Amino acid sequence: MKTARIVAVCRVQQLLPDSGTVGVTAIDKRPVEGPVRVRRLGVYGDVQADRANHGGENKAVYAYSEDDAALWARELGREIPPGYFGENLRVEGITASRAVIGERWRFPGGTVLEVTMPRVPCATFARRVGEDGWVKRFIGSGLCGAYLRVITPGDLEAGEPFNVEHVPDHGVRVGEWLADPTPAQAEALLDAEAEGTLRIASELRPYIERVLGRA
Repeated sequence: MKTARIVAVCRVQQLLPDSGTVGVTAIDKRPVEGPVRVRRLGVYGDVQADRANHGGENKAVYAYSEDDAALWARELGREIPPGYFGENLRVEGITASRAVIGERWRFPGGTVLEVTMPRVPCATFARRVGEDGWVKRFIGSGLCGAYLRVITPGDLEAGEPFNVEHVPDHGVRVGEWLADPTPAQAEALLDAEAEGTLRIASELRPYIERVLGRA
């Protein structure tokens, strides 16, 4: 098992005005101190302004890695502190963008999270970062971080170690899928589901169907 560490647990600091259709955004996440409860729909005290496209059981927690943030910091010429990309968990010792869909992370006290899909960037995220062509750039980089569902609720706290306790055999990684999804990857995901070794997120299924030319 691979051991990693939580750098920060983040939740919304304040709702910010946004020019999108909702009018506000909850992307402004900041680190919090002490243990934080994580339940079926995510980090306690966190919210999503656009619930049609964010949140829910399959996007309960968003994790981003220190190494990916450092790459963006160098490229953009600015700091990318924990929570800046709207993530709930900033982690190190593991690259969330290279997580295999369906892999499970186990935390002290028994909390278990399962990787469901990549973070697909939206216009709100682009306005937050303020870089031309950000959506296309973020997708192409594959440095997307990972959404996770809560398998076993519990507490999470900055500084805690955690283990990757299970990695599915299909091998489809979230960043590779977002940047350049292939029919072979789509079929691998469907085969894993048929074998009972993967539960495909409903939000991911339309992308699979599109890659296979069924949508």
